[in-house]
Amino acid sequence: MESPPPTTTDQSPVQRIEESPEFRELRRSFRSFAFPVTIGFILWYLLYVLLSSYAPAFMAAKVVGHVNVALVLGLLQFATTFAIAAWYARFADRRLDPPAAAIRGRFEAATVHAPREAGE
Repeated sequence: MESPPPTTTDQSPVQRIEESPEFRELRRSFRSFAFPVTIGFILWYLLYVLLSSYAPAFMAAKVVGHVNVALVLGLLQFATTFAIAAWYARFADRRLDPPAAAIRGRFEAATVHAPREAGE
């Protein structure tokens, strides 16, 4: 025997949160930051790999002393990684964490907690 399809009142709290406009805006805000930055960093990394593969003379060019272009670009990969991490932390602190805390607060306030057993 099949059960009837669930109605909107039978949604779990998680489903209600996922369908709320606040959560959708939070997700859109995250994606509008994460996707372009990720694509940009991947392109930057691929540029380094392609230059290493197809322009070895350029990458071997000396910049200062024994330091060549490949070493400088490789170190810039690390610097870029740390800069993106700091940028994301600042972005999340300003744009993602406050709405997420508000959503979490509403979810926790709406959730009724059953009393715990002594053994739990």
